[in-house]
Amino acid sequence: MGTREDTARAVSEGAEAGGRGDSPTVCPYPRTSLLSGGWVRGYARARPLPLSENDVASASAETTTPRTT
Repeated sequence: MGTREDTARAVSEGAEAGGRGDSPTVCPYPRTSLLSGGWVRGYARARPLPLSENDVASASAETTTPRTT
């Protein structure tokens, strides 16, 4: 089990990897480690999910249709 500082470092490392566009498989921690979970959380924050076709269509409709509320 890692200390709080180790966990914070793992989250930061994961965010850096996600920001660089690295594959999630480059996590340096074993899957059973709590640090691996922190690394993945940081990675996920830096790498948002890609938009689906429905999301793109919805976003496009929102920008072209004025809101009435």
